Parts: sequence; structure tokens; C-alpha cells
Amino acid sequence: MRYNCYYVGNMIKKFLILSLLFICGTTNAAPFQTNAKSAYLVDYDSGVEIVSKNADTLMPPSSMLKLMTLAVLFDEIKSGKLNMDDLLTVSENADYKNPLWYPASKMCLVTGQKITVRDAILGIIVLSAGDASVTVAEHISGSESKFTEKMQNKAHKIGMVQSSFGNASGLPHENNLMTSRELAMLARHIITEYPDIYPMFATKRFEFEDTKTDWCNDWSRTHTMNYNKLLFSMDGADGLKTGHTDNGGYGIVASAKIGGRRLIGVINGFRGKGHDALAEEMKKLLNHGFKTTQTKVFYRPGDVVINIPVWYGRYPSVEATVNESVAITLPKDYSLKNVRVLARYDEPISAPIKQGQQIGEVVIEKNGDIVKRVPLVAKNKVRRIMFFGRIIKHISVLLGEK
Repeated sequence: MRYNCYYVGNMIKKFLILSLLFICGTTNAAPFQTNAKSAYLVDYDSGVEIVSKNADTLMPPSSMLKLMTLAVLFDEIKSGKLNMDDLLTVSENADYKNPLWYPASKMCLVTGQKITVRDAILGIIVLSAGDASVTVAEHISGSESKFTEKMQNKAHKIGMVQSSFGNASGLPHENNLMTSRELAMLARHIITEYPDIYPMFATKRFEFEDTKTDWCNDWSRTHTMNYNKLLFSMDGADGLKTGHTDNGGYGIVASAKIGGRRLIGVINGFRGKGHDALAEEMKKLLNHGFKTTQTKVFYRPGDVVINIPVWYGRYPSVEATVNESVAITLPKDYSLKNVRVLARYDEPISAPIKQGQQIGEVVIEKNGDIVKRVPLVAKNKVRRIMFFGRIIKHISVLLGEK
């Protein structure tokens, strides 16, 4: 490692070269071809896009929209407002006899029925149950229309500035519009923010047993398998959601983790023969990413990047970490020279320091150009020493002591 520094006022601006990477080779990777209207593939750790076809075009998301319904529900669980065993009451709006649900995917619920939050989640994930989505929306917000406001606010917080929502089920509505890029952004948010719940997306089969009519008994026996057929055909696939409408075609948001590396893919407007064909197209997309690119992860959230000296602190230094991965994605055989990872910060930092406070940044450079910045934050808090302690510190500095 090497240190470079220059003075800024009474502080020292430091650049610590954390890593130097040399990779040589050539690339002849062909671009990914698909007849889907839109396709997008991104590396989970680096955030680097690998495939982008009409990724910013607004399209009807069909049942992929239910990922936002689930994200709002997951927030309620994460905050403690709901738990998995809480009961939700089904209204007439979610009753399977409502003509709205006749052609749609559903759990086959009836008015007045009570279902657990856990069953609602599995119903939405596995069975793509629109009736469960409405039941969730009405429980949280009182009405589906008010719930869509929560969906919109949630989207903006994540950074999904283009998406809009007209209902919680994904049934055709003029306001149901999302881009493939923002669907991938939502998938990444779900994987990151709800690690205890995300494994439910890998559920291959769910049989809802609390049916109330003979017709629903028959329905439940024949509708048990996840529409996401990628779970059955690709090792490492563990989520997320499919969708289909006659006008919009087939769509899927998927993720797979192989050898410690995770990719997120989105396909929308696919004109294939059913969900099996859709899964094969997504498998091709994900395999394309795994075979033609590689990702180097330098630091993950929580890793100690460096200890930075503290001025007037009860501790002499503070551990600096990152809240997101410091990573770079590159073609498998791409010629890459002089890739550097640097920590940049002012030294010493004056106490008090709050946990999570930004105290610098980690930068990835390629040939002198910055390709990624990640905030460097304090892993723990450091309180300021008392007044007499500061006087003693001043005297020690004047005497040449550290």
C-alpha cells in the first residue's frame, strides 16, 4: 500500500490505495438477443448493467407489480406493525365471485374469511393471488386506492421515479406502468432490505388449505405450483415474480446466485409459449451474464475498510466501513489495466462522530477515471472528550506528543 497526501487547512487529505488490480485479455462476447420488448440484466453487488434493451421504457408490469405490494407489506412487518401470524379479513372486493377475479390468478378467497399474513405472502408469491393483494392493501390502508399512494411513496424513496400504480394486483390499469430498470431496482431493494423474508420467493409449491367452497377446493388442488418456472430449471435461481396479460405478453423479474455472485434480470413483453418458455428466456439472459462477465467485490457492507485517527475523541480512531458493496463488473476477458480502489478522507476527524456518519468515500478508478463512488461511514460512534481532556490534548501536541 502507498500513501499520498496534501494539506488542506489544518487537516490532511489522505488517499489510501486499498487495492490495485491488473487483468489482461480480449473479449469477443456477442450482445444478448431476445424477442422480448424489454430486457435488463444487472449485477447485484456492483450495480453495473450487463444487458439493457428498452430498459427505461414504461410498460404494463402485470403481476410483477405485486413486488411493490409485497415491499409495502414487508415494511409493515419489519417495523413490527404486522407479524406473520396476524389475521387479515377478506372483503367483497377480494371475493372470488367478484367478476374481476374470474380470469385472474387468485387464492380463491370469500367475504369474511380470515387469512394469515404468511399465507397472503405465499399466495401472492406462488399463486400470484390478486385477491390476496387486495386483502393486504385494504388491511394496511383501508382501501386499495389509498394503498397505491403508499406504493407510490415507497417507489420514490427507492429511487423509482418513473413507476406509477393504479392498483395492488397488477390487473390492467392505465396507471400501472413500470420500467425494467426500476423493476430490477425494486428486486434489489427486496433482496437487500428483507433478508429474513426473501427466501419465501424460492417457494416452489403452496397449497392453500383453508378453502370455503367446493369450487375453491378444486381450484386449490390444481393451482399449487409457482408460476416462476425458473425455480425448477436453473440452479441458483431463488426469486422473484412473473406476470402475464394478453396485451402485454409475459414478463419476469428473476434473480440467481451462483458461486457467491448474484445477478438480477428483467424481461417484459415476451411473446413466448407460456411460463416455461419465459423461464428459458430468463435462463439464457442470466447465463449470458454469468458466462461473459465477472465481478470483483472489494468490500461488502460492514467490512472495516480503514481506521481513521480521531481528534478530541474518547477513542484514538474510528472504524470506517461502507453501507453498500464496493465492486466492479467487467467482461470476462476484457483488458483492464490500472484499476485502483482508494479511500479518501480528512485526517484527523474531529469528535463527536455519529454511527453511520459519512467520513470520506471509497473510489474505484480505471485509468485515472472514477467509475464508482461509495460513501465511507463510521462503523461506531466516538464521543468527544471533556474540556480538561481537550486541554491536556493541546498540551501534548505542543510538546510534540501524539
